[in-house]
This record gives sequence, C-alpha cells and structure tokens, in this order.
Amino acid sequence: MTVSTRNKAATSRAPTAGTARTTYRHGDLHRALLDAGIELARQGGPDAVVLREATRRAGVAPNAAYRHFANRDDLLGAVRAAAVAAAARSMEAELAQLPATGTPTAQAHARVRAVGAGYLRFAHAETGLFRTAFGGRFTVQQTPDPAMGGATGLNPFQHLSAALDDLVTAGALPPARRPGAEYLAWSTVHGMALLAIDGPLRGTPQQMLDLLSQRLLDMVERGL
Repeated sequence: MTVSTRNKAATSRAPTAGTARTTYRHGDLHRALLDAGIELARQGGPDAVVLREATRRAGVAPNAAYRHFANRDDLLGAVRAAAVAAAARSMEAELAQLPATGTPTAQAHARVRAVGAGYLRFAHAETGLFRTAFGGRFTVQQTPDPAMGGATGLNPFQHLSAALDDLVTAGALPPARRPGAEYLAWSTVHGMALLAIDGPLRGTPQQMLDLLSQRLLDMVERGL
C-alpha cells in the first residue's frame, strides 16, 4: 500500500473552452488520495492522516479532494478500512503457512495460533497502520464492510471467529464456552500488542517479544 506514482505527468493540453474537465493529473484521484492517506497512517498513525497533506502528496489542489472525500474524517475512515484489511492479510499469510496435516484438533488449534500470530506480527511490523485500524472508532460491525476484508474477503474479527468455530467443530472447545470467546482472545492478544508498542515492553528485543508472544498464544489456547 504505497502511494501511487501512475499518471504523474500533467496533461499537455488545457480543456477546450466550454467543455467540463473530467480528469485530473491522476487517472484515479480517489485511489491516489487513499494511497497517500495510507502512507501517512503508516508513518504516523491516525492523527497523521490530514486531507490537505494527502492532496499535496497526490499532487493536486486541496479543493480537488472534496469530489472524493467530504472531509478529513471521510478520508480517515477509508484509510482505517484499508488498514484493517492489511491486518486481515497478515493473518492470512500466517494461515497460508500451516501444513495440511495433523488431526482436526491440531489443525484447529494451529489456525487459532496463526490468527493471533498474524495480529501481533502486524502490530510490530506496521505500528502506524495497527493504531489506525484498531484505535478510535473501530467497531465490530453487524454488516461487515467489504473494504476491511483481506484476500479471502474476511476481516480480522471474522478470521478469529472462524478459527474458534473450527475448535468447536473439532471437539476442542465446548459449545457452551464458544459465545464471546472471540472477545476474550482478542483482548488478550491486543493487550500484548499494546504493551509491546506503547507500554513497558516497548524497546524489548524482537527475539524476546517473539518468545513472549508464543507463550501468550499458549495461554489463550489453554484458556479457551
């Protein structure tokens, strides 16, 4: 998710008199502004997403942005959706590495761990996007926004829910303990992420964080 460099060259001809201009310097200004906003979030979190700066990076006049985003909050919402989708893709990368072997119970446990590991990896590798995705106005939606889905179309919460459902199907999690389990698992892993990026674990060597993360995921599995 980097700022698009397509169509950087300005058009060499001005619009004919009496003909409305239908293009900008960018072939897709909406995408260019969103890419700029994503890069701002990557560098400085949600507070860094400013519409004027996004237009400057996209190479257009500030007023041009209002054809695509009503205000700064509108742009931030789109950036947040893209950041949540990036977290989903991080989970999917972990899930894709799992071997297609082992008992159904072992595979279900492995999927739960992969979802948690992807979340923690995203927090460490893309701290600005992580803060943008899961800070402020992020809510679990009754009707999920497709823009928040990864390559599979599932968002992070849906990945976690699916992994826990797999535990129930495999007989590793009693159905009576399934309701609300996603919130307990999520809060535990999210707390670890915040301790590592903003709390007393900030600055801890990555090797130590990786070990702590594995022990945390062990605790989540046992606690379920």
